[in-house]
Amino acid sequence: MKSTIKAILVIAALVLMMSACGTPEGGESAVGAEPTVLTVMTHDSFAASEDVIAGFEAEHAVELRFVKAGDTGAALNKAILSKSAPLADVFFGVDNTFLSRALQEDIFIAYSSPLLDEIPDAFELDGEHRVLPVDYGDVCINYDRVYFDEQGLELPSSLDDLTRPEYAELLAVENPATSSPGLAFLLATIAEYGDPGYLDYWAALRQNGVVVVNDWETAYYSSFSASSGQGPQPMVVSYGSSPAAEVIFAETELTEAPTASLTGTNMCFRQVEFVGILKGTEQKALAEQFVDFMLGQVFQEDVPMQMFVFPVNENAALPAEFVDYAQIPAQPAQLDPEMITANREKWIAAWDEIVLR
Repeated sequence: MKSTIKAILVIAALVLMMSACGTPEGGESAVGAEPTVLTVMTHDSFAASEDVIAGFEAEHAVELRFVKAGDTGAALNKAILSKSAPLADVFFGVDNTFLSRALQEDIFIAYSSPLLDEIPDAFELDGEHRVLPVDYGDVCINYDRVYFDEQGLELPSSLDDLTRPEYAELLAVENPATSSPGLAFLLATIAEYGDPGYLDYWAALRQNGVVVVNDWETAYYSSFSASSGQGPQPMVVSYGSSPAAEVIFAETELTEAPTASLTGTNMCFRQVEFVGILKGTEQKALAEQFVDFMLGQVFQEDVPMQMFVFPVNENAALPAEFVDYAQIPAQPAQLDPEMITANREKWIAAWDEIVLR
């Protein structure tokens, strides 16, 4: 009888010990238990290597679920509309063109990651750290190097140059109402000429035969001469990383990029993307660990080849193709995020009247 009672007490003690262990804060699960799930809402262009994601999941015994919710504006709208019952724990992809609106809607929890010490202050656009910078990229005019060499045509060195007769009908741009790079280039002209001065500039571009299409794919693969070899325009609004992508995805090995970027003062617009922890999450500690992961060197070094943008962590090494072929402007155009939020729709409507009507 005593041995039976002793056995029962031992079993009871073991059960109590196991229940007391539970799942610690931060996502570590008991052996054999289902992993904790962390849901991350992103724009459709988010990408990361499987082994990089798997490394975080294994370290924290967590399953990451990514919810792609459209382009940046659409994804942010979903996060805002669902803020009373959040669809995710973390949101990645809001950029400086939508930043002020995201912060006004009060959807994020402030978090000062220790990894911010490795990120230049210039990228930290929210002093309260409700969102933290992850990557940046520059929307620039790309040009067909062969065309300019064969024509013996000097490269434009400023936005003003693009209105000169020798560049008539040579530039393809995207509609800022329907395209993120189109909006970024519009903002670059506003940073350079102000409001309403940018409208006079666009009137001059229109008179000089600027070609406007609805999206980047059409501009780059149909209008641009260097990418398809058939387009009529040797200049197109694209990205500072596009020349590197031309080399990386070339069907035959290239030793030189067929394109390059125009990087004069305010000719490129810098986009910075952020990550934030959504209010209402039940996984706050784990969400903080994921933010640290996105700002850390492993994820940061994965960013260029996955999303063709640049890491913000100054300790992250760049792929050789980015070092050799991508251009980073010394003085990119930037505008205050609050100014963009307050004026975006007005600027686009006025642009539409001048350029498309």
